Amino acid sequence: MIYITRKASFNAAHKLARTDWDDDKNAEVYGKCANPNWHGHNYWLYVTVKGEVNPETGFLVDLKWLKDVMNIYVVDKVDHKNLNLDVDFMKGKLASTENLAIEIWKQLSAPVAESGAVLHCVKIYETENNYVEYFG
Repeated sequence: MIYITRKASFNAAHKLARTDWDDDKNAEVYGKCANPNWHGHNYWLYVTVKGEVNPETGFLVDLKWLKDVMNIYVVDKVDHKNLNLDVDFMKGKLASTENLAIEIWKQLSAPVAESGAVLHCVKIYETENNYVEYFG
């Protein structure tokens, strides 16, 4: 079993707030992240796939192909967007980094499986100090 990881970056705005809570409750729970006028991050996305090396190509997957899949299914949809308002796969979901990782997994799992590899991990750095890892 071999693991290979591709990194991508994107910039996006979001707000952490529950619609069923008032502004005070959202501010109490989410602090500055509940700013009514949004806030943004420079995210780093790491996608790790696993499987067996193809003896003919020497690859698990072609990294150019993985880059294209990440761009088509995720980066092009989130880069310079508002995660709460503009991203189809985040509609109706609290735009936490945890939920973002789960939803990105859902976007990537089928195309990765079609390649013969297995999606192993989606890791998202929201800041240089905070990141989320999701293993399905």
